[in-house]
Amino acid sequence: MKIKFTSLLTLAVFLTIATANAQDSLTIRKIYDEALVNGKCYSNLHDLCKNIGPRLSGSANAQKAVEWGKKLMESYGFDRVYLQEVMVPHWVRGEKEQAAIINGKTRTPVPVCALGMSIATPATGITADIIEVHSLKQLDSLGEANIKGKIVFFNRPFDPRFIETGAAYGTAGDQRRAGPSAAAKYGAVGAIVRSLTESIDDYPHTGSLAYTEFKVPAAAISTKGANLLSDMLKSGKHIKFYFKQSCQQLPDVLSYNVIGELTGTENPNKYITIGGHLDSWDLAEGASDDGTGVMQSLEVLRILKATGYHPKNTIRAVFFMNEENGDKGGQKYAELAAKNKEDHIAAIETDEGGFTPRGFGFTGLSPTALQNVKLNWKPLLEPYEADRLVAGGGGTDIEPLKTAAPTVVLIGYLPDSQRYFDMHHSAKDVFELVNKRELELGSAAITALVYLIDQHGFQ
Repeated sequence: MKIKFTSLLTLAVFLTIATANAQDSLTIRKIYDEALVNGKCYSNLHDLCKNIGPRLSGSANAQKAVEWGKKLMESYGFDRVYLQEVMVPHWVRGEKEQAAIINGKTRTPVPVCALGMSIATPATGITADIIEVHSLKQLDSLGEANIKGKIVFFNRPFDPRFIETGAAYGTAGDQRRAGPSAAAKYGAVGAIVRSLTESIDDYPHTGSLAYTEFKVPAAAISTKGANLLSDMLKSGKHIKFYFKQSCQQLPDVLSYNVIGELTGTENPNKYITIGGHLDSWDLAEGASDDGTGVMQSLEVLRILKATGYHPKNTIRAVFFMNEENGDKGGQKYAELAAKNKEDHIAAIETDEGGFTPRGFGFTGLSPTALQNVKLNWKPLLEPYEADRLVAGGGGTDIEPLKTAAPTVVLIGYLPDSQRYFDMHHSAKDVFELVNKRELELGSAAITALVYLIDQHGFQ
């Protein structure tokens, strides 16, 4: 009898699991059908890019985007839509930069743009000898005797051996963030930084620098321009370099995170957050960085509501403000989450473009919990090719939540990475380079993961 009872119990457990998996599979199919047949994120992204455009924090367009985003959320009838106040930096580019000039035997123009948060050059620009380096450590070996009075040219390209291009961006990024101040410490009068992209073209890529007490004007040079300048310097001929920019740091201004919610039926005070950043750099429309992310975050709530799903926990979509040059929106969100004692189960960030989904990275799960996630959820996501579930994930806007809510699981959406840095922070980041189907597949993948977390949590 004992053997028979155990067998029956095992069978009952198996049937229960099989039934749950079948229900999950049906729900995920409904999610994908809604995203692919009735999806709204592509048309919403078109409105954001074409009717508002660039949305640098503190700008009039950023405020327009806030108002537009709030009205859009309200139009979908979410349970709650509101704004969260946050003070943000207000850096302005000023007059668009003209081409820099390499003064050798002839005058050769090359495309540049000011790095975000840079100071201006004198009104007449800067002309000086230029010295090429490939690392911040190289500055230490050169010292003040070789750097003082010169422009430092940081020319470390992406390492093409990385399969994930974000890793190449990470290893090259210190020259943009820290290079200008490191050069200024040794008496440099300016810094020119190779654009952080694998693509070889004439589009300079901006992005934030982080000054210490040492400051010099800093600009990005296009990769074609960087290669040309490097070749000319190697020729041994005397080279001077000229660039001019008129950027300013203005006083901080009031802005907002935009938040929409579907209230949980069982645990209204427990939260699953999905977000991207509403702000963008000023050189283009901010389509892939991060218009796709905010529209996918919104689409998660729209899909759940459209399919008649009533979440157990409160599902929250957040349009974060000021990821690009300060992360004040993410910090404020975490600060208020702590103040309000919010219980965050998970936070998902989508800020790597709207490309074909591959899966998700998780931070905050034990090895056993991650293994269970793979065991239980990979088969459900595998038919949609979004089943790469790996350790390590998150994002700039949700990272502060780890301090406010130590048990939260931070998750990064992982689309195919190969094209993202072609347009990242450059004038190429426009709506026309976003693929409708890829964007919709990503929305469905994120929604499916939110559904699974809401139903099952992390075992």
